[in-house]
Amino acid sequence: MEHYVITIARGYGSGGKTMGKMLAEELGIHFYDRELLRLASDESGINEELFGRADEQLKQSLLYRIARKEYKGQLIPPDREDFVSNDNLFNYQAKVIRQLAEQESCVIVGRCADYILKDMNNVVKIFVHASLEDCVKRLTDMFSLPGKELEKKVVATDKRRAEYYKYYTGRNWEDAKNYDLCLNSQQLGFDKGVQIVKNYLDIRFQK
Repeated sequence: MEHYVITIARGYGSGGKTMGKMLAEELGIHFYDRELLRLASDESGINEELFGRADEQLKQSLLYRIARKEYKGQLIPPDREDFVSNDNLFNYQAKVIRQLAEQESCVIVGRCADYILKDMNNVVKIFVHASLEDCVKRLTDMFSLPGKELEKKVVATDKRRAEYYKYYTGRNWEDAKNYDLCLNSQQLGFDKGVQIVKNYLDIRFQK
């Protein structure tokens, strides 16, 4: 295997992003999170701010939320009115994710990357989760909010991510069948979680 890709879906406050950064650093590979928005903007010519507004969330309308736009790899051409629609922003972001996966070893956080790359054999798909209590505890140092408000923030963010994932993949975000590894960061901690992934890589891609 010349190169591999690690995708990380993560519950809000679970530390999945932190674990992804640690993995990338230890493995000596690139880490992609919000940088994907800039790359998709460069690829499409669409303002990066629009990608930021649509990042991992759906429009608020009920009709939009109950609809489904499963990703098929198609792009909407610039002469169409819906060229800058949220669906096309997702399509360009997905195009960038596939290009990266074909070119280099890297860690990609969120944005349905596990589904976008589901047909590639060099992808390791990970889901990082923790209890609500643990997520709130971890976020306390980041936000000056009461515990109850942080609980609401965690629940609302996870709900938004699940809806986004369902809309573009047709799958349930927390379904273990979508992933190769589901890691409880509360039980493992980041260091052990990183080591488990490294061990898995060695076993799966051993020569």
